[in-house]
Amino acid sequence: MYKERIQKLHVSLGIPKEYLEHSKQLLCVEPTQLVSTEPDFYGRRQRLTPEAFDAWSNMKQSAINDGVTVFLISAFRDAQYQHDLIARKIGEGRSLEQILRVNAAPGFSEHHTGRAVDLGTHDCDALEEAFEQTDAFVWLKRNAKSFGFVMSYPRGNAAGFAYEPWHWCFESPATEKEI
Repeated sequence: MYKERIQKLHVSLGIPKEYLEHSKQLLCVEPTQLVSTEPDFYGRRQRLTPEAFDAWSNMKQSAINDGVTVFLISAFRDAQYQHDLIARKIGEGRSLEQILRVNAAPGFSEHHTGRAVDLGTHDCDALEEAFEQTDAFVWLKRNAKSFGFVMSYPRGNAAGFAYEPWHWCFESPATEKEI
């Protein structure tokens, strides 16, 4: 069962047992079907749900047609990948509390759904707040919604995460509170 798997990942990271039931974030379900996308900026293989990939491809082409460059930094990440990412940061000496302000706990990352993308452009370093100063961000703010994408973590977001102008999610009913 998905919740049991997530609970085990939490325990191994030192995340309190009650976090799973009391988190402000929605539990994010991993999809049954993913398709390969183009490689990300770093040449890594990425995957999205078929619907999210179609929407991303159309949005990217529209941006290109408008003279704007936007590319994938990351897409689907399973719960184990999220665990390993957090474990690495703990190993670097960061506190779990500090990490969970910028990284969702396993089971709660929108990347698990196969609908979330972290985006970049040539005008700034990846995953930096300075992304909001780029033509790509201005274009996304104006146009992403028409392709089904929303910026998940604006300033003061309800999930309590740090502001992430690069993180966009394709809207779909694949995220559930209860599994």
